[in-house]
Amino acid sequence: MSATRLLVLGIVRGYGRAHGYRIGTDLQSWDAADWANAKWGSIYHALRALTDAGMLLDHHDVPGRTDYELTEKGEAEYLRLLRDAVRRPASRPDQLGAALAMLPSLSRAEAVRLLRERLAALEQIRDKARAQLDGWADAPHWSELYGLWEHTATGGVDWTAGLIARLEAGAYAMAGEPDSPGRPGSWPALTE
Repeated sequence: MSATRLLVLGIVRGYGRAHGYRIGTDLQSWDAADWANAKWGSIYHALRALTDAGMLLDHHDVPGRTDYELTEKGEAEYLRLLRDAVRRPASRPDQLGAALAMLPSLSRAEAVRLLRERLAALEQIRDKARAQLDGWADAPHWSELYGLWEHTATGGVDWTAGLIARLEAGAYAMAGEPDSPGRPGSWPALTE
């Protein structure tokens, strides 16, 4: 999965309609080039590919500028990418970072449910790494690899459990709640 694809769809969804420069400046302000490799070229490539795939409509109402709008197919793809990024641990942090940026698109209950799936997967990864570490005898330096996996998964378990607790305590306005930035087209109100 491409974090850039999720971010581009999410930003277009958030504004209701957005042009490439706005999407790019938003991602630059989030430092997404560093954590998601979302650079100008990849942003415009994603816009073209998503338009060609029927997930975005392009509008040419303003000369020299193309505005993009999510289609039904784009909404379905956005939610699929978001849900997968929340529930599935990945070796790269960009997908989770993109999901966190768009987390208010989900209801509180759905976000907690998906995070619980993530937590269970991380606990399984941690426990498997621990078992491999305990049973490893060949090439002792390889134990560092299993130790890294265990340490990384343990950190993920701790952080995920904390986010679940914060959400269950009412942190952040989620989809369907007052002042949530997760409603399609709700972002212009945030920038005014």
